[in-house]
Amino acid sequence: MKKIFSNEAFEVMHNRNFRLFLMFRFFMTSATLMQSVVVGWLLYNITKDVLSLGMIGLTEVIPQVSIALFAGHFVDIWDRKKIIFYTTFLLLFGSIILLVYSLPAYDFHRMFGVVPIFVTIFLTGLTRGILMPANTALLGQLVPRKLLTGAATWNSTVWQVGAVTGPAIGGLVYGFFGVIPALSLVLFFYLLCTVLLLFIKSPGKIVVLPGSTEGIFARMREGIHYVFKNQILLGAFTLDMFAVLFGGAVAMLPVFASDVLKVGPEGLGILRACPAIGAIMMSVVLTFYPPVKRSGRLLLFSIVGFGLSMIVFALSKNFYLSAFVLFLSGVFDDVSVVIRASILQLFTSDEMKGRVAAVNSIFIGSSNELGAFESGVTARLMGLIPSVVFGGVMTLLVVTFAAVKSPTLRKLNLKM
Repeated sequence: MKKIFSNEAFEVMHNRNFRLFLMFRFFMTSATLMQSVVVGWLLYNITKDVLSLGMIGLTEVIPQVSIALFAGHFVDIWDRKKIIFYTTFLLLFGSIILLVYSLPAYDFHRMFGVVPIFVTIFLTGLTRGILMPANTALLGQLVPRKLLTGAATWNSTVWQVGAVTGPAIGGLVYGFFGVIPALSLVLFFYLLCTVLLLFIKSPGKIVVLPGSTEGIFARMREGIHYVFKNQILLGAFTLDMFAVLFGGAVAMLPVFASDVLKVGPEGLGILRACPAIGAIMMSVVLTFYPPVKRSGRLLLFSIVGFGLSMIVFALSKNFYLSAFVLFLSGVFDDVSVVIRASILQLFTSDEMKGRVAAVNSIFIGSSNELGAFESGVTARLMGLIPSVVFGGVMTLLVVTFAAVKSPTLRKLNLKM
């Protein structure tokens, strides 16, 4: 164990730029998900409509998908750190819009309805379409190849810690102090992100290899073809896309907290944090025992566990049981996240990582927002609880299909 601790699990943490990058990821994740909790509760309080929560996902996914491939192209030819730095200012601008909109002295929600909320959500989707490929590609530059699996595990751990901190603090601050202090904290966290980026030494642009495709649309096609020619990348991306599309219940948590479990914004913050708590605990395990053996089977089993967790959550009427199965969903999801992140880093060359990560953001990132929209629509048509059960069952069917049709992914081992 001592050898693993010193030589493998923590070797990547000797990298100063990587440590700063992890701090940036923590505050970025915390601020974004904190804002998500506040926006979800605020919007549902104004509209009392489950479909409006689903529209959050649709409003976010449209700009994200629209810009992702273009972003991937520029991430592969421009300085990746600078792209992240300038894009962060869009998130700052969006948080300012929300803060001003929520000031009680002006009663802007009566003047403008929920339009400013959706403008902010649109900006968030736009920045995610840029930041997802940029973050993935920059990580590949900051860390040597032999440490990428460890870096992916730490990156997932820090993201999950932020995913606990953000929703929990957001729900608690909103519940006890109100919307203005909660949104002010979001703005402060985004400001910290910009400061941290100033101290990360830029690794510079990736050298474009001789004979590489020229022209933005040709390079975008090259990134798409790269993914579709690689059965491991394609299988992992597709599997997770459909599993998340049908299996997620996060978008409906404000309704479960308000109408089913009746626990208020404080309870909502706890529910939002539970999956990340489970993921953090699993990340600690994966730090010492990375999933490099029988990785494909672990990926499939983890998504099965995620789907079953969603079904139990939908049927639960007890807050503690609901919190526990959300915790388990985070345990299973983290295994999937770490394996997929390692696949992307290990099976993609540096000069292609921006474009491949952009394709990944369309497959996986957009599936979260489309999943939120799907949850809102099915909740309206089928009812809240049946819609989440339906999503969990569909997740199990998708995994079964992938296990049968993709033997290469099923037999995958990440040990290099």
